Amino acid sequence: MSVFHIRLLPSADALAPGEVVLDFAPGSAAATVQANASFFSNVAPLPPAADLLLLGVAAYCADRVTTRRETDDAWTRDIGLRLPVHAPAAWPHEEAERALGFLTGDRWDIRAHHRSGTRTDTPRGPVERESLQADAVCLFSGGLDSLCGVVDLLEEDSERRLLLLSHYEGGQTPIAQARLFQRLHAHYGPRVRRQPLFLRPAPHDPAQEQPLPPDREATSRSRSLLFLTSALALASSLGPSVPVYLPENGYIGVNVPLTPARSGSFSTRTTHPHFLALLEQTAHAVGVDNPLVNPYRLTTKGEMLASSRNPELLRDLAPMSVSCSHPEVARYARRPQGNCGYCFPCLIRRAAMARAGWDSADDYSWDALSDPALLDTASERSADLRAVAIGTRPGRPDRDVLRNGPLPAGERLAFLDVWRRGTTEVRSWLTTGATGALAEQLERTA
Repeated sequence: MSVFHIRLLPSADALAPGEVVLDFAPGSAAATVQANASFFSNVAPLPPAADLLLLGVAAYCADRVTTRRETDDAWTRDIGLRLPVHAPAAWPHEEAERALGFLTGDRWDIRAHHRSGTRTDTPRGPVERESLQADAVCLFSGGLDSLCGVVDLLEEDSERRLLLLSHYEGGQTPIAQARLFQRLHAHYGPRVRRQPLFLRPAPHDPAQEQPLPPDREATSRSRSLLFLTSALALASSLGPSVPVYLPENGYIGVNVPLTPARSGSFSTRTTHPHFLALLEQTAHAVGVDNPLVNPYRLTTKGEMLASSRNPELLRDLAPMSVSCSHPEVARYARRPQGNCGYCFPCLIRRAAMARAGWDSADDYSWDALSDPALLDTASERSADLRAVAIGTRPGRPDRDVLRNGPLPAGERLAFLDVWRRGTTEVRSWLTTGATGALAEQLERTA
């Protein structure tokens, strides 16, 4: 088991033999968790929300520096977290372990100890800073779903003020986030504000007491936990009932594996309703009652776009959004970076844009409907398109909707329906626009 001990610098915490230290002091060269100090200096969550945020930070960094390739099955890891919290006796270890285990597919061991007073402790009570005045917090990834959600929330209530939370590490993501926010702010004015979070495992620095291992894990399933616990910390700073909105279409939420071989690493659970329920259980047990709300949990991506409360604005801004799994990959092929066009999120995005009448191959580095190289089994770029062609075939059994995890009691038929509608949405885009080898493959899987 890899055991990570997160400390709030300066700290007197002693490390047990073999523990990897996660020193957390935003802006300090001595920290092994690199983060922008501006985010944390402007956030004052109540202690339970601060503890929950620390869980998200520790889990994300531990996830990123613990490689899967060295495990027996090249996937499942054993990871321990040692957390300083305000009330360790009441810490919900089992709930947090279940939430993380379902999210990342690993075995987690979480132990809490008393959090001593340090200069990094956050104040108690709501923040009154003008920059944080808002009625709700909304996740803002720079993708199409979050853009659609922000537009709908601001159009739904002309008095509503939103605080947008963005997380980034580098690359194309922060560029898309900043550009979209600038346009949203130009349209809606001070009703929309943004709180960007830069956070990642820190590279080596001579000031660090114990630098982190140099290897980095390519998967990052725990990112949604960091995203959501950061959002809850922001909401807690504003008030105990301030909601957190996470705009994500229901088809991606249930994320039914396209093929049996993709039931593991290829089918993430970042907004799966079961994970969100486990996270809410953990948050309530800690003492964080800010509601998590996904307005689109039973809506397909295409339905989101088609029912936009301001379709003109959304259509104008949509090409600036980035929904891609690897938006920088095109630079190696000397193509424009952004949405690659062949990863699973890009394929779902194009199908949704087609549903709204907005699809254009010019917005992508590769055209999945016409490029024969994207079906070449020797190419890594072909995996998602081939899986989508198979996984959206008619006649899949209803039980497949449970392959990625259990669904809320009383709502299985509703989630089954959104999966069916989403599958039809994607299949319709493929069969209507595909040419050449892809059209032939679709005919074989009809």
